Amino acid sequence: MKSTKFIKTPLAASVAMILTAGFGTMPMAYAQDEQADKEIEIIEVKGIRGSLIRAMDMKRDATGVVDAISAEEMGKFPDTNLAESLQRITGVSVSRSNGEGSEITVRGFGPEFNLVMLNGRQMPGTGYTRSYALENIAADGVSALEVAKSGQADVPSGGLGATVNIITTRPLNSPGEKFSSSIKAIHDSSNEKGDDVTPEFSAMYSNTYVDNSVGFAVSFSHQERDFQQQSANIQGWQANVDLPTLDEGDYIDPRPVDSEGNRVGNHFFPKDMNYSIADVERERTNGQVTLQYAPVENFTATVDYTASRAITGVETTGWGIWNDFSTNINSYELDENGTALYADISGNDGSFTASRGTTEVKARSIGLNLEWQINDAWEVEFDYHDSKNETDNGADDGLGSNGQIILGSDQLRSKVYDYRTGEIPHAYVNWNNGTTVLDPSEIDSNFSQFIYSPGESNVEQAQLHATWLNDSFEIPLVKVKFGAANTKQTMGGFTAWSGLRGGPGFNPSFTEIFPDGMFTYNDTGDMLDQFAGGGSALEPNYYYTYSFEEALARQLAFLNEDLLGDNQYSIDPFFDGIDSESYVEEKTQSFYINTLWEFELSDYFVQINAGLRYEETDVTSTVRQKIEKQVNWVSESEWIMQYETGGTDNFYQEEGNYDIWLPNIDVKVEITDELVGRVSWGKTMARAPLGNLAGGRSLTGSPKPGSRTGGQGNTNLLPFESTNLDLSLEYYYGEGSYASVGYFKKDVDNFIQTQITETTIEGLHDILNGPRYQEAIASLEARNDEVTSKTIFNEMLALGYGNADGAIEPTSADPLMVWNISQPQNTDSKSVDGFEVAVQHLFGESGFGLGVNATFVDGDVEFDVNSLTQQAPLSGLSDSANFQAFYDKDGLSVKVTYAWRDSYLIGVGQAQGSSDAPPQFGDTFGQWDLSVNYDINENMTVFFEGINLNNETERGYGRYEEQFLFARQYGPRYTIGARYSF
Repeated sequence: MKSTKFIKTPLAASVAMILTAGFGTMPMAYAQDEQADKEIEIIEVKGIRGSLIRAMDMKRDATGVVDAISAEEMGKFPDTNLAESLQRITGVSVSRSNGEGSEITVRGFGPEFNLVMLNGRQMPGTGYTRSYALENIAADGVSALEVAKSGQADVPSGGLGATVNIITTRPLNSPGEKFSSSIKAIHDSSNEKGDDVTPEFSAMYSNTYVDNSVGFAVSFSHQERDFQQQSANIQGWQANVDLPTLDEGDYIDPRPVDSEGNRVGNHFFPKDMNYSIADVERERTNGQVTLQYAPVENFTATVDYTASRAITGVETTGWGIWNDFSTNINSYELDENGTALYADISGNDGSFTASRGTTEVKARSIGLNLEWQINDAWEVEFDYHDSKNETDNGADDGLGSNGQIILGSDQLRSKVYDYRTGEIPHAYVNWNNGTTVLDPSEIDSNFSQFIYSPGESNVEQAQLHATWLNDSFEIPLVKVKFGAANTKQTMGGFTAWSGLRGGPGFNPSFTEIFPDGMFTYNDTGDMLDQFAGGGSALEPNYYYTYSFEEALARQLAFLNEDLLGDNQYSIDPFFDGIDSESYVEEKTQSFYINTLWEFELSDYFVQINAGLRYEETDVTSTVRQKIEKQVNWVSESEWIMQYETGGTDNFYQEEGNYDIWLPNIDVKVEITDELVGRVSWGKTMARAPLGNLAGGRSLTGSPKPGSRTGGQGNTNLLPFESTNLDLSLEYYYGEGSYASVGYFKKDVDNFIQTQITETTIEGLHDILNGPRYQEAIASLEARNDEVTSKTIFNEMLALGYGNADGAIEPTSADPLMVWNISQPQNTDSKSVDGFEVAVQHLFGESGFGLGVNATFVDGDVEFDVNSLTQQAPLSGLSDSANFQAFYDKDGLSVKVTYAWRDSYLIGVGQAQGSSDAPPQFGDTFGQWDLSVNYDINENMTVFFEGINLNNETERGYGRYEEQFLFARQYGPRYTIGARYSF
C-alpha cells in the first residue's frame, strides 16, 4: 500500500459546504467547514482489488449511466489493449482483428455508433472511417476508461451507443516522482515464419517540480508480434442462379413444390471457395508527453502530445476455386433453405495465390488545456486539439501497394463444393489430367492486381466551458455549466487499382514462364485443425507455394508491352490513374447548458443532472468522377470496365446541412446508504457513414454477370437520432462489492437504408445476350457442345469477334447493360431494448474476488434472412457476458477472465454476393485469458499472461449457418515479463 496526502482547495471546501447544505443539516456543514484546511490521509489500494474499488466508486458517483475501468497502478492496466479492457464492462463487446480486440459494440450498436475521446476530446476514426481501432493503442499510460451510456450535454456528440473517454496520466494530479517500466517476451503459438519470441517494453515517468507547480510526464511503449492466421473463405453467395434441368439422380432439392411444379423459395450457390495462410509481423509503438504548469493555485495550463504507430506486414498463401453460373451446374444438393451443400460445377478455374502487403496506421494528437478558477463561484476551461489518424496500405517498400498474384489453370472438367459434413467446406478440382492434383507444369498466369488505398481522418476542435457554483441562492441548484465548441472534421481517401494484369484469365496461356521447380507441394496437415473437417481431412489436402518475388519478376520480364500491348504486366497501382477519390468535411457549431441539482425528498437524497445541447453541422462532399466508356469481356470469367482517356480528374461537389437538439436528464436517488436508483432520459446521435455521405456515382470496375452494381452517395443524409431511456438499481453492500440491474431502451430515427434501382446508362452496352453472344450459343448447341461461359467466350473468339488483345468489345447492336445502383436514404425508425446485470464481490480480506456481468438485447432491427429485399438492420446486435475471478493478496495476484459474445450481424453486403446485399454474421465467440503477477519486493513484479487459452476460433456465415463465409484460427498467446516501479 501507498500513502499520499492532499489539502482541500477553497473550491473543494465550497463544494463540500454546498453539498451538505443540500441535506439541511447544519452540524454536518459546520464539521465539513472546520476540516477544510486539514490534511487528510488517503490509503491507495493497488492491484486488482484497488482497480475494482476505484471503478466502482466512479460508477456510483456518476450522475448518469457510467461504467469505468481503472489502472491497477501506474503503467499497469488490466488487459493487453484498450478494447480487451472495455469488453469487461457490462454491455460492451468487441470485434477482433489479428486475433485481438479491435472495435467496440455497446448495447448492440457497432463501432460507427460510438464516440471515442481522449481526455474529453473527440478523436478521429481510423483512416477513412468513423470507427476507432483500439488495438493500435497500448494500455500503458492510460489511468482510466470511462464509458458513458446515457447522453451528456457537455460532451461532444457522436456516441449514440456510448461515449468512451480515455483518461491519461496528469502529473499534477499525482504529485511527486514516479517511474514504471516493464519488459515482456511474447510467444504466439501460431507462429511459423517469424520469431518465436518477440519483445514488448514500456516505460513511464512522472514528476512535479517547483512546489508542485510544474509537472512533466512521459510514456513510451513498443510491441512486436509474429503470428499466423489460417482461414477458409467464401467471398459471397449468389441468389437464384439459373438451375439446369437435370436427371432426378443428379440433384437433391427438399424445398416444397407449388401446384405448377415449381420450387417454392430461393436458392443460393457460393461464388468461390478459398483457403489461406497468412504470416503476419506486427509492430505497435505508442508515446505521450504531458507538460503542466500552475503558476498560481487557481490556474493550470496543460500541453500534451500523443502519438501511435502500428505497422502490419502480411504474406499470404492461398488456393481455391471460382464459379460462374449458367447451364454449367452438373449436379447439386440443397438444404431446406435452398442453400447449396454440394455442387459439381464446370468451367472457370482453380488457382494458387501469393499476396504481400504492409499497412501502416499513424495517429497523433496535440492539445492545449487551460483551467482557471476565477473565484469560489466561477471556473473557466478552454481546450483545443488537433488530431489526425492515417492509414497507408502501401507501406511495403518494394511494392508501394497491396499486391496479389494468382496463378492456376482452367484446364479442368469440374469443381466440387462439398459442405455436407464438418465445419469447413471442401472444394476440389477434377483436372483434365484425370486427377485432383494439378501438375506444376500446368500452372499458368491468371492475373495479378495491385491496390493502393490510403485514408485519413482529422479533427480540429476548440471547446470553451464555464461553470458557476451556486453560493448565492438558497435553492437546490448546485452548479450550472455551459459552453460552446467548434469542430472541423475532415475525412478522405483514394483508391488506385492496377486492373487485372497478366493476360488475364489464362488467355493466352503462359505456362512456359514458370519452371516446375518454382512450386513447392505442401499438405494440409495442421491447416485449420481446430475445425472438424480441417487438417489432413481437408479436400483439397494439398496446395502449392511459390515465391511472390520470383513470380513477379518472371511476369514483368515476359508479359511486356511488346507481347501484350495495353494488357502488359505492371505492378503500378496508378497504371490507369486514380480509380476513386472522395472527401467529406463536417463543420459543427455547438452550444450547451448543463445543471446539477441536489436536495432531500422524504429523507431520500436526490441528484438531478439536466442539460441541453444544440448542434448545427455543414457537410461538404468532394468526389473524383471517372467517365465510363464500355465494358470488355476479357476472359471467360473477367469483365473489365474501360474509361475515357483524361476522364479521371473530374471532381464533383455536394453540400448538405442539419441541426439537432439533444436534451438529457439524469435522476439519481440514494434510497438507502447502500441502494442507488437511477432514471435517465435523453437524446444521442451518430452521424451517417462516410461512404454514404460521399456524393457522386461509381460503377464496379469488374462487372461480371450477376455483379453489375454501382453506388451513389447522399450528402443530405440526416444523422441517426436516438431517444434513450435508462432505469437501473445498484446495491453497494461492501467495499468493492456491488450488484446492479438495469433496463435500457433506444428508439432510433433516421435509420439509413440502401435503396436499389435498376437502370441502364447510355453508352454502356452488354455483350451478354447480345446478337453475337446468341450466335455463339447457337453454334455450340448445333454441335451438341457444352454451353458454359468458357465455351461461349471461346466460340465468340473463333467467330472473329475478339480484338487484337483477345478481348471482346461491345457494339451498339448489343443491349444496354442493366445496373443495380444503390443509394442510401433516411427511412424508418427502429427500437432496441435490453437488460444489463452485474455482480462484483470481494470476499472480505481473503484476497479472493469475483465479477460477472451480462447484457441481453433485442429489437426490431434484425436482418430477415428469408427476404431478398434491401434492408436496414443494426449491425453488432448481440447478447454478451463476462466473467472474472481473482486472488490478490500478499504480493500474489491471479486473474482468470472469460469473455463471451453471441452470434451477431457483422454487416450487410458480401464482396462477391448477389445484388440483394446479403448479410454477414459472426458466430458465437468465447475466450479464456489468465494473468499471474508476483511482487518480488516493493518495486519489482514478475508476471505471466495467457491469451486465448482455449484456442477459440472465429467463424462467419451468410443468411443461414450453412452459408459458410469464413473460419479463422490463430492459437493461444503467452507472455512472461517483469515490471519495475518506484
